[in-house]
Amino acid sequence: MGDVIMIMGIPSAITGLCFWLLERRMEKREREREKKEAVREKQEFLMVKGIGAAIALGEATAEAVARIPDTHCNGDMHSALEYARQVKHEQKDFLTQQGIGAIY
Repeated sequence: MGDVIMIMGIPSAITGLCFWLLERRMEKREREREKKEAVREKQEFLMVKGIGAAIALGEATAEAVARIPDTHCNGDMHSALEYARQVKHEQKDFLTQQGIGAIY
């Protein structure tokens, strides 16, 4: 009877070891995925900040050029400035909406 119990215990131990190794591997993959997700979120954040900075620079440049007395700004610059402002506000509204959606 003891031999039967011992023989039945060996496959159970092997199965338990396999499941333990599988669980460790899955936990490692999950940690790696979480790290990659954190890096991706940081990249998205920096891209949004970069876009905001580029729009702000474009606005400042267009306004500065428009104030120079000798330059004759055509309607293209004024429409581009208005478009940049519109996009900036749309982006801000979208990000605000996403932030509120994440809260609730």
